[in-house]
Amino acid sequence: MPRVMGERSDAVPLLAEVFRTYGFEGASLARISEGTGLGKGSIYNFFPGGKEEMAEAVLDEIDGWFRSQVFAPLRAAADVRLGVADMFKAVGRYFLSGRKVCLVGVFALGLERDRFAVKVQSYFAEWVQALAHALQRGGHHEGTALALAEDVVGGIQGALVLARAADEPELFMRALARMEQRLNAV
Repeated sequence: MPRVMGERSDAVPLLAEVFRTYGFEGASLARISEGTGLGKGSIYNFFPGGKEEMAEAVLDEIDGWFRSQVFAPLRAAADVRLGVADMFKAVGRYFLSGRKVCLVGVFALGLERDRFAVKVQSYFAEWVQALAHALQRGGHHEGTALALAEDVVGGIQGALVLARAADEPELFMRALARMEQRLNAV
């Protein structure tokens, strides 16, 4: 029996899991219906633009979460080390200790890359810039801060893939701890 949802926003986290599991191309209407519990009519009522509008809504929600929980705190932290530590904690929570893949990363690597290129690029660029600026405020030279930020964001993405491939979520958390330790040491 189809699920009843009052708000479009209620469907977005469920859609995110469908896209995480199957990617954009593999998320058929049948899989979306199964994953959300919504019938076709409800799906198109909430998302008249179809699957592309669904993916846009999911990416917007991810972007909003990262802006409020990661990027803004990095920019506003008076104590840079605390801001960076909070970033690692938030990222660990978000990816459920490595059990979830990064949906933005999935979209960056899949056939849908060009379709969502602007959102994907801006997500990663904003993360790198927010971290780089925090590291600069912490005393790092601009070029060094940018290189460190790129290494950390790339390392987080790589650790997610490795933890998922190894089916070892603790690997992700260990990698986060090592990255944080390295940032604190330089």
